[in-house]
Amino acid sequence: MAFDDDTQTIRPLRAAMREFELIDWIRQLPGPSRPDVLTGIGDDAAVLSVPAGFDLIVSTDTSVAGVHFPHGTAAYDVGWKSLAVNLSDLAAMGATPAWVSLALTLPKLDADWLKGFFAGFQALALPHRLALIGGDTTRGPLAITITIHGFCPNGQAVRRRGARAGDALIRIGRLGLAAAGLRWQLARPESERASPLLDPFEQQCLQALNRPEPKIGMDAVLRTHASALIDVSDGLLADLMHVARSSGVGAKVDLDAIEEFGWLSEHFGSSEARDMVTRGGDDYALLAACAPAQVDLLLVAAKALGHAASVIGCFEAEPGCRIHHHGQIDTVGGPSGYEHFT
Repeated sequence: MAFDDDTQTIRPLRAAMREFELIDWIRQLPGPSRPDVLTGIGDDAAVLSVPAGFDLIVSTDTSVAGVHFPHGTAAYDVGWKSLAVNLSDLAAMGATPAWVSLALTLPKLDADWLKGFFAGFQALALPHRLALIGGDTTRGPLAITITIHGFCPNGQAVRRRGARAGDALIRIGRLGLAAAGLRWQLARPESERASPLLDPFEQQCLQALNRPEPKIGMDAVLRTHASALIDVSDGLLADLMHVARSSGVGAKVDLDAIEEFGWLSEHFGSSEARDMVTRGGDDYALLAACAPAQVDLLLVAAKALGHAASVIGCFEAEPGCRIHHHGQIDTVGGPSGYEHFT
């Protein structure tokens, strides 16, 4: 696999090309020189070396146009977000990223779109020393499938099933802003979705939707201080219930402790803001279960890395999930977040 450590310039791509020309172009993209990549792009499969004393952590996600990102989303943002959702899965295991494979399903070979896509992809991959090791290209409706690989010291991956009654519920990252960004993005004509906006809060929400920041870099801290982890992709309540059920506990969420709820209420009203925060999804924040003695250490570490972090509830012995708001308690029942087949 050909890498160029001295430049981050994406090299020229012809307007008219064939599939194997595209693969050759991808092979020459800038990337880190990793001694653990023994064979990368160019053979039938990659040959990789897992370091001694580490477990291999693997995650796969597919992003489909019109489902995971609106039609008309800027190619740069599609490249960024497609990788961000996978990096977030590694962050939710307390893992360090290493390698990535990419399968592109494209309706046609559009040089300008591909340049934008890979500019966004590389902008996120390069800072994390993530090596592109292979993948596939095929023709069809626009979809991006990424498989990401990372490392974790043997036996130290943080699972969903470790929460205990009495643990604090900590969010790391913003909640609900991506759902608001989606509302605003869909309200704009497709031709204007990549145009700059004047309203700062609207810009912040669109940034949360299109360029989420995976919480990579906290792996050692999370392995030390979190007893359970999950990233918020399908919605706060849906993903929190995954942790609660896996751990055999229940959970309480204090809606008033989530400052984004107040911000969104000013723009959309309390009821819609509540849905955005608790069910909207696409946030790629982390939810952590944390023993009381570890809370301050985890919060300080998260904030030192520039992440919004706070206690937003706790885990309880009673099964189920309860939302506390202005002295009222609502027990959550039925669907709590996004599901593809309902």
